[in-house]
Amino acid sequence: MATKCSQCPLRRHPLFKAMSDHDVKAMQRFKVGELIIEAGTPVLIEGSNSPQLFTALRGMGIRYKTTLDGARQVVNFVFPGDFIGLQAGVMGEMAHSVEASSKMTLCVFNRSELWTFFKTYPERAFDITWLAAVEEHFLGEALTSIGQRSALEALSWALLRMFIRAEQIGLVHNRSVAMPFRQQDLADAMGLSLVHTNKTLSKLRDQQLADWSDGYLTINDKDRLAAIAKTEPDLVPSRPLM
Repeated sequence: MATKCSQCPLRRHPLFKAMSDHDVKAMQRFKVGELIIEAGTPVLIEGSNSPQLFTALRGMGIRYKTTLDGARQVVNFVFPGDFIGLQAGVMGEMAHSVEASSKMTLCVFNRSELWTFFKTYPERAFDITWLAAVEEHFLGEALTSIGQRSALEALSWALLRMFIRAEQIGLVHNRSVAMPFRQQDLADAMGLSLVHTNKTLSKLRDQQLADWSDGYLTINDKDRLAAIAKTEPDLVPSRPLM
């Protein structure tokens, strides 16, 4: 059976802002069901006009763009609590694709109801706008890493951001988190070759700062990793949950 919004397991995590009873009821009216998909399944396809929007309830995925010659650029990574498909909801079609990296459970919303939802629940509409602004901010950070950080700095930044995000939704245990992404995904996201990525990850492992192997990411010293990345080991700001 689909999870009721009042019993959503994500709401207890500090990453997400508290929801009023009014907000919970609004989301329950907007939600039409749940979808369970396996790793490798496309959620949304670039250029498509999807009739549905989603929130990742469980599992992880990637957002990526494809060039005309078939090359892939990972835009960012999908974690539980992310709202997916807004681009199609506003612009009519997706400008990037979303694919499950692990088994995922998705809350499903009808895109056709989006404008009615905005008009009926303006506070929630502002939350969606806020999420879009945060997404833009993150892309700016990622572009800075690609353009201005060395490979060691960029990978330190990326691993730290993924780890802290996972930590704030209760996925980290004993300094480790299951990470279903491929090292190629990380290389694509940071604009690096796979060979360069592997060598750089080996440096971090040799320094006992971070280890990504056997499907797990372990970070032993967030402060030192942040110093290498030239950033702060801050928590990800609290965000609305759709």
